[in-house]
Amino acid sequence: MFHGIPASNITSGNRPELYEEVKLYKNAREREKYDNMAELFAVVKTLQALEKAYIRDCVTPNEYTAACSRLLVQYKAAFRQVQGSDVSAIDEFCRRYRLDCPLAMERIKQDRPITIKDDKGNLNRCIADIVSLFITVMDKLRLEIRAMDEIQPDLRELMETMNRMSNLPQDFEGKQRVSQWLQTLTAMSASDELDDSQVRQMLFDLESAYNSFNRFLHAS
Repeated sequence: MFHGIPASNITSGNRPELYEEVKLYKNAREREKYDNMAELFAVVKTLQALEKAYIRDCVTPNEYTAACSRLLVQYKAAFRQVQGSDVSAIDEFCRRYRLDCPLAMERIKQDRPITIKDDKGNLNRCIADIVSLFITVMDKLRLEIRAMDEIQPDLRELMETMNRMSNLPQDFEGKQRVSQWLQTLTAMSASDELDDSQVRQMLFDLESAYNSFNRFLHAS
């Protein structure tokens, strides 16, 4: 006996419900909803941390510009996944889940890194555009968008923007990879599509070029 309760009634063997898994969702759709909200929450928190790091001079302006541009692209994709009847605006999302990130909210509102000025020839503008275009093209490929006329314009703009970045060497590895794929796509008809092997290789090459670009920013 334990406080008047038979010991047999408090053993875990007689309480099978204690072993049941507690689920936060009832079905796959609900699980995806929570996963999407978690992704949005994480992106906003990361953007807030990046803004603080830049204010404290913990990252260089070039690295900050690239990271902020990437997070803004990811934010837009993440918000589209949760936007609907439950959430109509990011401010509403932040209030509902007590997400206090004023620096991130300001960056989202301006839709650009703080380092970018109005001058279109600004170095940081080039960095931001290059990062956004890399991610845009790679995201399209991952979403199985592979028609020439849907990929080539973004890739061409990426190449042109890299050429405008004056301190990026002409023999930069990333330029060469992008240029090769631009030539491949330009030789195709508008309705032609990349096959599975080409998509896989192009993703690999673009990810390698993007990583090389980030290493260049870190070293410069």
